[in-house]
Amino acid sequence: MQPGGLPAMQAILQQAQQMQQELTAAEVTGTAGGGLVSAVMSGGGELKSLTIDPKVVDPDDVDTLSDLIVAAVREANTKVQGLAMSKMGPLAGGLGGLGLPGFE
Repeated sequence: MQPGGLPAMQAILQQAQQMQQELTAAEVTGTAGGGLVSAVMSGGGELKSLTIDPKVVDPDDVDTLSDLIVAAVREANTKVQGLAMSKMGPLAGGLGGLGLPGFE
């Protein structure tokens, strides 16, 4: 280990904790069907709300509604992953040489 490596590692861990808190507090929205269905997720991946426009509710075509819900949740999840990469990516790049899982 290089001299002063431990304080540098502590600073990196503090920065990671701060970024994780910011990420968890963030919210993203995924939509489908031109906005007829929207899903709001926290940065931690928790589904916070699901909004369905009454125009898309057809008792004879539940499959379409199901597809729109899945698409909106998927889009929100993709946005959460992108947000995590943008927040944690620079930091994770600095951890690549440590051999930690997920930071290669």
